[in-house]
Amino acid sequence: MTQAGKLRALLKAEAMVIAPGAYDGLTAKLVAQAGFPAVYMTGAGTAASYGYPDFGLITMTEMVANAARIVRAVDIPVIADADTGYGNELNVVRTIQEHERAGTSGVHIEDQVSPKKCGHLDDKEIVPREEWLAKVRAAVATRRDPAFLVIARTDARAVAGFDEALARSNAALAAGADMVFFEATQTLEEVAAVPRLVRGPCLLNVVRGGKTPEVNLLEVQEMGYRMAIVPGLLMKSVIGVCDAALAELKRTHVHPVPTGDPTVRQAFNRFGANEWDELRTRFRDTALAKAAE
Repeated sequence: MTQAGKLRALLKAEAMVIAPGAYDGLTAKLVAQAGFPAVYMTGAGTAASYGYPDFGLITMTEMVANAARIVRAVDIPVIADADTGYGNELNVVRTIQEHERAGTSGVHIEDQVSPKKCGHLDDKEIVPREEWLAKVRAAVATRRDPAFLVIARTDARAVAGFDEALARSNAALAAGADMVFFEATQTLEEVAAVPRLVRGPCLLNVVRGGKTPEVNLLEVQEMGYRMAIVPGLLMKSVIGVCDAALAELKRTHVHPVPTGDPTVRQAFNRFGANEWDELRTRFRDTALAKAAE
């Protein structure tokens, strides 16, 4: 079964899929080692890893290259941010082709104008409904693996209101999308209303400090959501940890003690050092090696 097929199976199970955000191979491995069933390649985190804000400054090829690194790092499905599809339907076709070649299990494509911005910032702009739906149709028609997940993300709530975002969501499902990403609901009542009013599977974007109020993910599952992504958790945690460690180093001139204080070997083992060490001698002819002694 492909990783996309595994993701489809997870979505049919009773438990909602929780996919924390990763922006590189290290954070992806940490997500997998923590026992989560899938990982979300965050676009904001990917932009941050290049030193940019989430303002649509990262290209399709850069985003796909990062997705490929994350896919290689873990043995769980990877869902990726595909922004606006990087142009019109032609660009969406190539975006889907490249993500499937990279091994991504699914992507979401949004209805913002390009260059986009983080869905939890102000002053977003959206394209006409039909322009976005054409991209959704292009994505669905392009995928080779029918299990590859096409997620339709609408940012219309902040621009044109809840009803327009709802209409776009259902139109995207009618156009062939597998799931709806209704971005930046603004109250708990709206959070609960989305899976009730959208005629298909829904994803919730959990962003602390953003437009959507905080909610327990068990409650989100009870509301009927099938997937929740937590894109900024690791990225923002790293900022805080790094700021504190650097400040202490600058103040004391002594190497700070990291959380857990792992040895060099213990740290490398988190990235597979033990498995790689086994390969150092596995393929040698031990009889010849002894005879040469």
